[in-house]
Amino acid sequence: QGTFTVVVGDAAQSSAALIGYEKRQLGGPDRLSAGRMPAAPGEAVGSAGDFSLGDRVRVVGPGKTVELSVVGLTDNARIQVSPTLFVAWPDYVAATRAFNPDAKTVPPSVIGVRPVPVVSAGALTTQINKTSADADALTRDQAAEKAPGVAAVRNSFNLIFLLFALVVPLVTGLFFLIITLQKARALTLLRAIGAPAGVLVRSLLVQALIIIGGGIALGTLLFFPLSQAKVGKLSLSFDPAAVLFWAVLLLTLGLLSALVAARRVLAIDPVQATTGGGA
Repeated sequence: QGTFTVVVGDAAQSSAALIGYEKRQLGGPDRLSAGRMPAAPGEAVGSAGDFSLGDRVRVVGPGKTVELSVVGLTDNARIQVSPTLFVAWPDYVAATRAFNPDAKTVPPSVIGVRPVPVVSAGALTTQINKTSADADALTRDQAAEKAPGVAAVRNSFNLIFLLFALVVPLVTGLFFLIITLQKARALTLLRAIGAPAGVLVRSLLVQALIIIGGGIALGTLLFFPLSQAKVGKLSLSFDPAAVLFWAVLLLTLGLLSALVAARRVLAIDPVQATTGGGA
């Protein structure tokens, strides 16, 4: 894999990552969203959203220019959020020598292996590392986790999610606590005439459910069209499983925070309310 200066059609120069492979099953994309896999020299599969079928891509450098034709597209296959092209190994070698004419050999970045059905990926990597002290075998998931920059980005998002999970219950709890304090006299009167505490608490939780659920539904509806867009070179996506997970989590946290306000309802003493005592 390498990053090269390319020109797509008549556009200005830009950067793109090239992945060259000897065996498509190990180095090519898992699936295509359009078109076909390369079948002849000079053909490539490009990352969807960055390239279109039929694009002519020129890899430019101090050496000769290498021309590639995009015959297929694949989704979610960018390297470091850069436009990415999958090409056969001879085309990758030609692109590398165009970029660096003095290169006598083009070594591979990685060696891909696939276990037989009776061997797990983890067991195979362990065996390879035992066999050679120079090898650093990783499963596909481990390689993705250890890619440069992944840890920093993941930590940043985890911090955002943590703050998000703290802010929602605090804001929700404070909102319903204020509402409860504003309705203290009405709640005191209801307790004085015999309204059970459970009924008042359930009413409060129903209000919290309507407000939080409505906010989550509105946020989801607003996010769906935005998820079809791009932020710079990063394509967003709508993941129903992730949306459902965060919706349930935020709804649960919001209802739990509303229980703080519910304790205020439970603290109202009917006897004191009847005799004019405070709540």
